[in-house]
Amino acid sequence: MEEKRARESLGSRLGFIFLSAGCAIGLGNVWRFPYITGRYGGAAFVLIYLLAIVCLAMPIMVMEFAVGRASRQSVIGSFRDLQPKGMRWSVFGYFALAGNYVLMMFYTTVSGWMLAYAWYSLTGRLNGLQPAQVGAFFGAMLANPMEMVFWLFVVVSLGSLICSVGLQQGVERVTKVMMAGLFLIMIVLAVRATTLPGAGKGLEFYLLPDFSKIDWESIYAALGQSFFTLSLGIGSMAIFGSYIGRDRTLPGESVIVTALDTFVALCAGLIIFPTCFAYNVHPDAGPGLIFVTLPNMFNSMPNGRVWGTLFFLFMSFAAMTTVVAVFEHIIASSIDLLGWGRKESSAVTFCAIFVLSLPCVFGFNIWSSFQPLWKGSGVLDLEDFIVSNNLLPLGALIYLLFCCSRYGWGWDYFIAEANQGKGLKLAQTLRPYFTWVIPIVVLVIFIGGYWDIIKKFLQ
Repeated sequence: MEEKRARESLGSRLGFIFLSAGCAIGLGNVWRFPYITGRYGGAAFVLIYLLAIVCLAMPIMVMEFAVGRASRQSVIGSFRDLQPKGMRWSVFGYFALAGNYVLMMFYTTVSGWMLAYAWYSLTGRLNGLQPAQVGAFFGAMLANPMEMVFWLFVVVSLGSLICSVGLQQGVERVTKVMMAGLFLIMIVLAVRATTLPGAGKGLEFYLLPDFSKIDWESIYAALGQSFFTLSLGIGSMAIFGSYIGRDRTLPGESVIVTALDTFVALCAGLIIFPTCFAYNVHPDAGPGLIFVTLPNMFNSMPNGRVWGTLFFLFMSFAAMTTVVAVFEHIIASSIDLLGWGRKESSAVTFCAIFVLSLPCVFGFNIWSSFQPLWKGSGVLDLEDFIVSNNLLPLGALIYLLFCCSRYGWGWDYFIAEANQGKGLKLAQTLRPYFTWVIPIVVLVIFIGGYWDIIKKFLQ
């Protein structure tokens, strides 16, 4: 009990909200959401996505927060402390912790791309490139292992250094600054994009729904995006629940965190879609939209170097808030399980993540012939598949079963913890929905992910 009493805590409610939102806000919001919205029809897809956020993702977030706050432990210790005697729910905690490592093995690599583009835009290396040259520039960057290892080193160094300073003085303080910068730059870019000549068609595509474009595939995509954008299922949210008091209900806090996450995703669309239509670019350009298509547009804009730098700085802040949040979870797990100090845990985490991330970097150059899933796939696709198609949905299912089943923590303990404090509360009548409906939807997402892989493999 002494270990729990001595455990660090956050300095403010705002710190908890920004840290939790920072963990949720990341490349899924500012990279994946715009191009998947463009692919599946715009505004109608967005409405289904918002419905899925409220009905599917938010309840699972409440569960992660509740398990963390009740146990005051990271993911392994939380299941160990709350599980009934004789049960082995804590075994899942090791898989969840491994999921955080695998997530960082490719997330840090892509975050390095964002930082690299912010620097190259600032220094003018992207300025004046012709459309074909931008694509060649991006390809050459990925093909250079030393360059990519450098940017990986920068990302991992920043994440571990911030966490090593301390929870309040490092993680909480820096995250507040990054989140404030993220919101400020995002609003400036959104105003600029929506006032471009020809931006009205982009706003119409993004804000006026056409339900004739909706089919089962787009509904499934919206469910998956709502689920994966919050990184639910591997305890990344639970750790921040373990740092807060019981003066506020967890459903109320989850609404705020989810609203911030959704706000950033929607603003990313307000930046990208008006800009795409203003410059006659298809909004369904896929992942290359960020690194190839948008730099071409910035080169065509007045003061494009300034706007491009701000855009990639915005992307870098979004990526780094998630890196810092997940690093904090990994470091806190080392402190809880092994009794290490924060600086020691941060140093070990730096070494582990840097080395484990190298295969993803090399997958674009010296190991590019390795195609583990389908033709054209690489190390990043394999690691993303392990996390997004397996650990996240299965982990969410574990949290649902653990919080609702009498063989786990149980519904009564869960709802009592969730509703402790002032604010929005969960109704007891929601138990069947939490016990049956949400798990079925999560299973559909899990099976659908494998079906997507099978289709790609057969192509």
